Amino acid sequence: MKKSRLFLVTFLVCVYAFTLTVSVAALIRSVPVSGVQSAMRVVIDAGHGGIDGGVTGKQTKTKESDLNLKIALLLGQRLEENGFDVVYTRKTASGLYDTTAKGFKKRDMLKRKEIIENANPSLVISLHQNYIGAAYCRGATVFYRKESEGGKRFAEEMQSRLNGLYQKSGVKPRKSVAGEFFLLDCADCPSILVECGFLSNVKDESLLLSPIFQSELVGVMSASITAYLAQSGSA
Repeated sequence: MKKSRLFLVTFLVCVYAFTLTVSVAALIRSVPVSGVQSAMRVVIDAGHGGIDGGVTGKQTKTKESDLNLKIALLLGQRLEENGFDVVYTRKTASGLYDTTAKGFKKRDMLKRKEIIENANPSLVISLHQNYIGAAYCRGATVFYRKESEGGKRFAEEMQSRLNGLYQKSGVKPRKSVAGEFFLLDCADCPSILVECGFLSNVKDESLLLSPIFQSELVGVMSASITAYLAQSGSA
């Protein structure tokens, strides 16, 4: 009789513990992203999308929007493997506007801003590809908001490492630049816009479309993010 009672009590305790665990897990899942502040959350914005393809490769006619997305997903995967919480502004080839009616670009940008604000991130990185009439221009350029000291330090960290990557292909170092871009004003946290290379230059274009270079590129970006957070005491 005592053994039966003991078994019953043990069984009820286990059921209660299981129920409590499930309830807590459900509660955690129900918390919206905007209600969580994570020191390891990074927003990755793949520039352009949908009917807004951005610039195109000089030789292959590759759309900037497709290349941005490819690099964004690779970078996000790398960061997630390293324990980061990643939020994407887009994960498909589509744009973020509801219709292609007049004003679609503004709606697209406002949606990106909404995603960034709701994510409450520690860092924002917007990915793009450069294009200029002078076909000899090469390398990556990182932009930051002029008023943001954190953004400037983050940009300098990223620029330095990207310069190191491109120098292996004989490209001269470039400097990070203060720029006025809508996406850089969407959060108080350090935010940068990275022009990964020049699609107007056939050598850069060839590198940017290479899976090997893409892997090296996201490796450098991931290392830059980790290094900046470590230096700022956020990691």
